[in-house]
Amino acid sequence: MKTLVCLALATLVISPVFAQDRNSNRVSAARAAAIHECSVAASRYTEYTWGNMEFNQYRACMAQHGQPE
Repeated sequence: MKTLVCLALATLVISPVFAQDRNSNRVSAARAAAIHECSVAASRYTEYTWGNMEFNQYRACMAQHGQPE
């Protein structure tokens, strides 16, 4: 009986942690457009010729769009 009570209590405490919001994986249209635009802009700077310029260009572009990396 004590084990059953502990199991029920643990289920009530832990279950919200594993619950996922079904909308959490969605990306807004503005963010999707910014990701696409910034990826295209950054792809012009290949790593083997420009080093880290590709990553810096992407970060700067996302910042200009007001989006996190």
